[in-house]
Order: sequence, then structure tokens, then C-alpha cells
Amino acid sequence: MKELLLSAYLLGISFLLNAAKTDTIVVHSPSMKKNIKACVVIPENYNNTEKSFPVLYLLHGYGGNYATFIKNFPVISEAADQYGMLLVCADGGLSGWYMDSPVDSLMRYETYITKELVPFIDSTYATIIHREGRAIMGLSMGGHGALYLTIRHQQMFGAAGSMSGCLDLRPFSNNWDLSGRLGSIDTYPENWEENSVINMLGRIKNDSLSIITDCGVDDVFISVNRQVHEKMISLNISHDYIERPGGHTREYWSSALPYQLLYFHNYFSKYR
Repeated sequence: MKELLLSAYLLGISFLLNAAKTDTIVVHSPSMKKNIKACVVIPENYNNTEKSFPVLYLLHGYGGNYATFIKNFPVISEAADQYGMLLVCADGGLSGWYMDSPVDSLMRYETYITKELVPFIDSTYATIIHREGRAIMGLSMGGHGALYLTIRHQQMFGAAGSMSGCLDLRPFSNNWDLSGRLGSIDTYPENWEENSVINMLGRIKNDSLSIITDCGVDDVFISVNRQVHEKMISLNISHDYIERPGGHTREYWSSALPYQLLYFHNYFSKYR
């Protein structure tokens, strides 16, 4: 019995020594004049090789923060080790929507992600610094943010994923502080038209992006996800689209996340 307990103890030590680790970093944002935290999940072999690693950025939903993925989805750390990638859990504010607000100059989360966070990560960690080594995904608010940022910065991100994303903002003008980011839809309809992912799909260049979206059939956003799927088909944009049982819940995202992580692993593998 003592030998079994000792073996289990030693295995536990070995697991702790070899498992992915998480750095909590602080990045100063000149555009928003504040410091913003992020989590960086680092694979176990990071310090044992001279190679550079691909990076997957993860964007939380409305009301979340940089620690949402770490606290709720242990598969994140497992994926870092299994797939040999860095995962960066960004902060988008409680309701920043990952855009530079046209009505609130203090909300500059597009600038933060693309011009402040990404350069900081590339200068601090051993990353692949071209678009083939960089992808972004998110859930809910972050699902819209991931596709929004990728379409607007195709030179930076080569792949994007959305889980339960609010991919058309217009039907939800009275929800989730969207009017605080875009102004009243009656007063500033152009802000809503220009900043909804569904209206940006035509900007995807020559089928150059790898895209995956999924949504639960009982989700409040299932209709807009289906509309985006149909529009991408009509525009001949290659993509993966998944519907599965479930709603806008942590249980759904826990089941969907491993498929998204595998998708990005396969994307990165094409360029290694």
C-alpha cells in the first residue's frame, strides 16, 4: 500500500512538473490609458526547444474577463500540451465587444488586441509571428469579436472561430450594452450595419481565412448563425459550420471547445 501511495505521489509530482503553466501578464494600453491583464497558457515543452509556437487567442463573452476560459474550461491547458501551442486569454472588458467604439473614445478594444496585446505577446514569447501561426476564437460576444477582428485584420490572423457568437448585432440593439458601444440604432444605424459580422463577410479575400462557427440549436443566436452560414455559402466562403444540441450555456461550450481546439491544431499543422 505504501508503495502504491508513493507511486501515485510521484506521478502527481511528475504531472505538475510537466503540465502546461499559466502566466498572468499585464499589458499597458496607451489607447485606453490603463493596464489590462491577460492569461498566457504555455505548453510543457516550451523551455525544452528552440522552436517558435503558434498562438491561439481566446475572447470571452459579455460580463467575463481574461480569466474566464482558465477558470471554466480545463481543456485549455490540456490543449496547450497536446497540440504544442500558446493560448492567450484576452480581456475585452465587461462589454467592450472587441471593437473601437465610434461613440465612446475610452473603448478601444480592437486597437488593444491588434496593436498592443499581439505585439506584446510576440515580443515576450517565442511565437510564430506571421498569420499562419496566429488564430483567434471566442464565445458569445467573443465569437463576434473573433470573426470581426479577423475580417478586419486578415494580415494578422489566418483562422477564426466562433462558439455561440452574436454574429449580427442589429436584432439585439437593446441588449448587453451594445448601444453604449455603437450608439442608438435609430440615431446611428450605419454603426450597426458596418460593425455586424454578417455584413462584413464580403471583405474576406480570396477564401484566405480558415473559419469555424458552431451554435446550439436552443441558443438565442441560432438564427443569426444560420444566416451567416447561408451567406458564406452564397459567397463561396469555405468554412466549417456545426449545430449541436444545447443552448447558450457553459455545458454547451465545454462540449464544443475541444472541437474548435482540434480545428486550430489542424490549421497550424498545415504550416509547420
